[in-house]
Amino acid sequence: MTMSVPERKSGSEGKEEESEDESEILEESPCGRWQKRKEQVSQGNVPGVESASLAMDTEEGVEVVWNEVLFSDKKVFKAQEEKIKEMFDNLMQVEHPNIVKFHKYWLDMKESQARVIFITEYMSSGSLKQFLKKTKKNHKTMNVKAWKRWCTQILSALSYLHSCDPPIIHGNLTCDTIFIQHNGLIKIGSVWHRLFVNVFPDASVHSKGRQHRDEQRNLHFFAPEYGAGEGDYSIDIFSFGICALEMAVLEIQANGDSAVSKEAIVNAGQSLEDPLMREFTQSCLRHEAKLRPTAHDLLFHRVLFEVHSLKLLAAHCLINNQYLLPENCVEEKTKSFDPNAVMAEIKHSDRQGVQLKYSHVSPLELDKFLEDVKNGIYPLMNFASSRPHPVPRAPSMSQEQVEAVKTPTPEPQETETRKVIQMHCNLESNDEGTKTHLSLFLKMDDKLHRQLSCDIFPTDTSKDLASELVHYAFINEDDSEKVAGFLEDAISRHRVRTLTSGSTQ
Repeated sequence: MTMSVPERKSGSEGKEEESEDESEILEESPCGRWQKRKEQVSQGNVPGVESASLAMDTEEGVEVVWNEVLFSDKKVFKAQEEKIKEMFDNLMQVEHPNIVKFHKYWLDMKESQARVIFITEYMSSGSLKQFLKKTKKNHKTMNVKAWKRWCTQILSALSYLHSCDPPIIHGNLTCDTIFIQHNGLIKIGSVWHRLFVNVFPDASVHSKGRQHRDEQRNLHFFAPEYGAGEGDYSIDIFSFGICALEMAVLEIQANGDSAVSKEAIVNAGQSLEDPLMREFTQSCLRHEAKLRPTAHDLLFHRVLFEVHSLKLLAAHCLINNQYLLPENCVEEKTKSFDPNAVMAEIKHSDRQGVQLKYSHVSPLELDKFLEDVKNGIYPLMNFASSRPHPVPRAPSMSQEQVEAVKTPTPEPQETETRKVIQMHCNLESNDEGTKTHLSLFLKMDDKLHRQLSCDIFPTDTSKDLASELVHYAFINEDDSEKVAGFLEDAISRHRVRTLTSGSTQ
């Protein structure tokens, strides 16, 4: 974006002024967490979005996207208000490592107009389309392993969306709405496109010309039946097939600025040397929607399917149950191992066996692998991703509503809705053995922490103490039993060790 700066200076001074101008805070969210800036960004063609600006998440210290939908007629907005809230509340529940995160939304109503503002994850590395163009420009070809990894990540996200209740149909899956990060992580953006078309038909949009050009350029991504009716998951499968084909050949040639022809798509498919890749893409592009496979079926296709290694299965198990383990457990475990100790051994009766020692595994490589698995680069293709348990979250209030709400005296107890994703308990007995100090560490789903500490006396029962601690920590109902059980087990095991230690003296 080119900025117009008054009395622009040359050299470093001019650059500094331009940078300061773009980073100027234009607006803050009612809670103060999100700060809108001047710089405009493009994160996919979303109908109804008036503007998309770069913003700062002051709590996490990362850049996000501030999106606005403007209603010039408040009557139209009022008629759609409940539908809008329901849609955004559902979007808040979408949680998948290969889908652009939807953070927050709120309604802003003024005298002349109404706005819906929502915050989404910022994909700084750019779209898959840009990456493919750059790769082709550098005279490189697509790596087959990378192609398979990308397809697996996209299908994992589509399988998740289509298995939601009710199913979420993307409706605008193109190489422009798929983003790639430097570490190879793929994320699908604009998952709310189809919902926005239904909810925001009357929202004013100043960029209709640009949107029309984008739709013409990406027309070949849409299934033949698109627009004829409601459609189902099969329209996303067709779009995915075009994306998979374009990822393999880097670009499907079009004549000038016109839409890509059917002939160009057929020629691109026939140019694939691998017969399995050809069959894979052709199955997605079948004219009859009912003949197209599901996203879950495609994950089992011969070109993608593989038996997962024990290493990958163990990594997923560790990540999924991380809340039961200390935060730095991997680092502590690797430090305590003897590098020359044998981790595993394969014995042969007719020849020398094979030994795998701890020194053969680099802790840094292990940490990197765990981080990649956690980020979503290596999804488990043969297991359906279940939708997370819904966590009720209320939309943020407008500034006028915030000012109108007066703080009651005394203040009511706030209901905790955040989920606990990790727990750690530390118990230390004093020298006299008369009491034990307990510290409970909780990591919540918004990445903020909660810590509670207290003293335990010999007369306290583990069950009652655990229940009392959970009550004072304001744990939500879904997690209270889990945390209480964890605490009770930790206290009981500690007391067994203390008694054993004392009896041997």
